[in-house]
Amino acid sequence: MESFDFIEMSFPAKPEYVGVIRLSVSGIANRMGFSYEEIEDLKISISEAVTNVVNHAYSEKENGVVTIGFGVYEERLEIMVADHGGSFNLNEVKAKIGPYDSNESVENLREGGFGLFLINTLMDKVEINNNSGVIVLMTKYLEKLGVELNDDHVSTGQ
Repeated sequence: MESFDFIEMSFPAKPEYVGVIRLSVSGIANRMGFSYEEIEDLKISISEAVTNVVNHAYSEKENGVVTIGFGVYEERLEIMVADHGGSFNLNEVKAKIGPYDSNESVENLREGGFGLFLINTLMDKVEINNNSGVIVLMTKYLEKLGVELNDDHVSTGQ
C-alpha cells in the first residue's frame, strides 16, 4: 500500500473559517513543492467546496461542522471536504451546472454551478459522494520539473 500522511481538521461551518482553511492548504501545498499558481488553484477549489457546505449543508438552527482531510502523497495532494448535513441528488446538480456555452458570460452562470465548475476546472480529479451528507474529494498532482533517470529531455509538466 502506498504510504502517505493524513491531516484532518474540523471547523464550524461558518464563513469566518474559510480563510483559516485556505491558509492550511496553502501551507501544506507549499511544503510539498506546488507552484504559486497551483497553490492558488487549490485555495480557490477548497474555498468553493467549503463555501458550499457553509451555504447549503446545514439549516440556520444547526451548529454544522465541516471536516477537511488532506492526504499528502509523494506525487499528489488529495483533499476531502465533508459535511453531515443534507444530501443532494448528484445527477440533478451535474445537469444544472453544465455544459456551458462558450459564448455565455461568466456573470450569467447559474448560482451554485460556478463553484463546482471552478473545482472541476482547477483540480486534476474530483469525486463527489452524497450518501450521508456530502463528501467532495479533490486531487491535484504534483508535476515535478527535471530530467528523470535515463531520460534525454526535460519535462515542463505541460
